[in-house]
Amino acid sequence: MKNLNFRNITLGLASTILLFSCSNNDDSSSTTPSTNYSSELTNISLNVITATYKDLDDQAATLKTAVDNFTIGDEASLEAIKTAWRATRSPWEKSEGFLYGPVDTEGLDPALDSWPVDVTAINAILSSDNTITSTLLATNNEARGFHTIEYFIWGLDGNKTASELTARDIEYLKAATDDLKNNTQTLYDGWNTSSGNFASNFINAGQSGSLYTSQKGALEEIVDGLITIADEVGNGKIETPLNGNGGSAQPEAEESRFSHNSKADFADNIRSIQNVYLGDFGSVSGSGLTDIIVDQNATLDATIKSQITDAITAIESIPGTFTDAITNNRTAVQNAQEKVRTLQTTLESQLKPLISNL
Repeated sequence: MKNLNFRNITLGLASTILLFSCSNNDDSSSTTPSTNYSSELTNISLNVITATYKDLDDQAATLKTAVDNFTIGDEASLEAIKTAWRATRSPWEKSEGFLYGPVDTEGLDPALDSWPVDVTAINAILSSDNTITSTLLATNNEARGFHTIEYFIWGLDGNKTASELTARDIEYLKAATDDLKNNTQTLYDGWNTSSGNFASNFINAGQSGSLYTSQKGALEEIVDGLITIADEVGNGKIETPLNGNGGSAQPEAEESRFSHNSKADFADNIRSIQNVYLGDFGSVSGSGLTDIIVDQNATLDATIKSQITDAITAIESIPGTFTDAITNNRTAVQNAQEKVRTLQTTLESQLKPLISNL
């Protein structure tokens, strides 16, 4: 999530075989590593990261179809949009453990996920005579993306009905969904081996042409991504709405509050850590960071796995909505926050140094 308050696969078998072959070439860095991590880097970049972005783009296509098929006054078609929004939201949140590469360099994080939304700007667009297009919306990140779509389909109080949506609202909603789909396509294409192929930087780490001069450097980038999202969940996404009002709740700072999807967002953020660490996504299991760590420090490996599970469980165990819990179940929220912070500390103080000393 690009939060103004927190911080400014299916692939062709032939391509995969080719990339595996390339990854086995001699490391061109000044120091040849004693162990080759091509298996982990290839699986994480292809079968976790690129696969997550493929899922995101597929779900965004379904969301676009649901919006295109909406009929004013038809509650069933509005519910279909809401269901599709949640289904698209999940792989996006599961991608926030790797906000490097095209999502960063192409400005796709703020384009997709800026929070809070600029309701004043949205209303100005609605009241104007301009035709609302994805090109128009691209001029203001706070009036596009996931949360703008969320605002239209749930409303400020989370109770919008299908009959409340006007023709002008639908024009905006369609443009916002087109824009979202364009950006998820750009993101997937940026990693896909048949187009932008950013994945090759990890697969071929340490070789000529890669951004990473060593496999260790690529692994450090991956670990830094995990630390960053753990920090954001514990010290941003949870902390600010919990204590942002002088130690009291600040509900307006809560991510995904219109849809009450916040707990799912946070849990999926931690799953992004889990997926990279284990090397798994969906039905595909492969080599991940765990395969490196277990040979170096089996106790640390078990600790990280346990702390990931504990954090997800604690988040999902918060009673009711996050909006209500930050006022009425603060102990449960604080417990979840502590679990996330504990995981962050372990990633920073134990996992990162181990990777840096490979």
